[in-house]
Amino acid sequence: MNRLKSILTLTFLLYGMLILVCGQARNPVIWADVPDMSMIRVGDTYYMSSTTMHMNPGLPIMKSKNLVDWEIAGYAYNTLGNLDDFEMENGKDTYGRGSWASSLRYHNGIYYVSTFSNSSGLNYIYSSTDPNTSDWEVKTFKPMVHDHSLFFDDDGKVYMVTAGGRIGIRELKSDLSGFKEESEKKTIIEDADAITGKPKGLPAEGAQLFKANGKYYLFLITWPKGSMRTQLLFRSDNIMGPYEGKVVLEDKGVAQGGFIDSPEGEWYGYFFRDSGAVGRIPYIVPMKWEDGWPVFGDKGMVPMTLNIPAEQPVVPAIVASDDFSRTGGDVDLPLVWQWNHNPDHQNWSVRERKGYLRLKAGHITNSFLTAKNTLTQRTFGPTCSGEVALDVSEMNDGDVAGIGLLQRKYGLIGVKKKEGKYYIFAGNAQRADKDNEYYQEDEVIPFAGDIVYLKVEANYINQRDEGYFYYSIDGKNWKSIGKILKMVYTLDHFMGYRFALFNYATQKINGYVDFDYFKISDNLTAKN
Repeated sequence: MNRLKSILTLTFLLYGMLILVCGQARNPVIWADVPDMSMIRVGDTYYMSSTTMHMNPGLPIMKSKNLVDWEIAGYAYNTLGNLDDFEMENGKDTYGRGSWASSLRYHNGIYYVSTFSNSSGLNYIYSSTDPNTSDWEVKTFKPMVHDHSLFFDDDGKVYMVTAGGRIGIRELKSDLSGFKEESEKKTIIEDADAITGKPKGLPAEGAQLFKANGKYYLFLITWPKGSMRTQLLFRSDNIMGPYEGKVVLEDKGVAQGGFIDSPEGEWYGYFFRDSGAVGRIPYIVPMKWEDGWPVFGDKGMVPMTLNIPAEQPVVPAIVASDDFSRTGGDVDLPLVWQWNHNPDHQNWSVRERKGYLRLKAGHITNSFLTAKNTLTQRTFGPTCSGEVALDVSEMNDGDVAGIGLLQRKYGLIGVKKKEGKYYIFAGNAQRADKDNEYYQEDEVIPFAGDIVYLKVEANYINQRDEGYFYYSIDGKNWKSIGKILKMVYTLDHFMGYRFALFNYATQKINGYVDFDYFKISDNLTAKN
């Protein structure tokens, strides 16, 4: 076993050295949760949207010059509205829902991105002249269309393709405010899954419609029983059909996406792969044309090495450390941060105490998953850690604060105050289901100071999916606490694990804690 661990460690060290020395990109291009990608290229810049469910701001827009090194340019929305589900009020939440797969398009100088929400029952179409801002206009309408694709045709008509086994299409009003009254949904593919020749499982979804070389190409994802996630592609000379289709990629479960060309005329497919607790991670697959069909990979196999020069740092640019120092012109929160559900802006600040994030316990609750103003970032692979320094001197009795690994089966390390005394604790909800957290504390230690250092770590090597917890009194000497968290990707949350900074009250509001910094690393404290 020790020899195996040594081999794995050496493998990942060599992986990192290869990237640094050769500048050669590798799959996955981002080892973090970036599912349901939709992509466009405008000039020499690629833009990509993705799903972040119940996180706000939501519907991230990312940008890249090479399809590999991505950063966040902005978000399409700050919130989807103030429903109880979004606000976590009256016992409701929107875990695993929020907004789902988006469709990113560029037409006549305007950027468009559409999505839908199972919580509100609405479609949303956002538009902007500049994707590098978070100032997008929005139009909403019903009926909600699942996993749709927005499409602008050459004749000026605009359509929305619907997915779910039977594939339909319907024309939109020219101002995108809804479907044309006189238009009806037309079925263009009766049974998209049939072309696999395998027993049906997940019906075809994840629609993305494109036009290239005078033909219409419709990408769909299916998951036959006993098989893997499989990429389907249909083509037609007419948007209304008839369509012919085939399986174009069936390897490693890499699927759901589309294709895109480079300024140099190269073509690539972009897809994602389920990768355990870290989430659904993006892959880029080289593509060539044969007889009018895209052909992906090397003899149908997804390559791990890409002929794309890139920096591709182990810590991707869609996450970042933060010392919470802000000058007058700085934004309060960099784009890497997202709130769990809608934030309550009265109860957090990076201005009240210079160089600190202050989280106020402004609501009474009894659990981590129902706490407001939990601030998050993605975790990433193959290994990662998130560290904070926490001033707990202004907590009230019953307050609970710290850092966690957020998913339905979460793990926490933090400080709680009880009868005037402080305690460092670690706990988890490894038995959680959609109705119960089953949270239990694994270890509790008395604490007498004002400042404590806390750390959570994640190990995703070979989908080991383990979380570890540490504390320190001086920020240098770290002690393990609690049990190892067995991280599990659940559909209840439908999202990879996230670093989560939290503070909530169980007895009395208006206590607060101050986070001095949040530090990200790709190293683990101990050899696990």
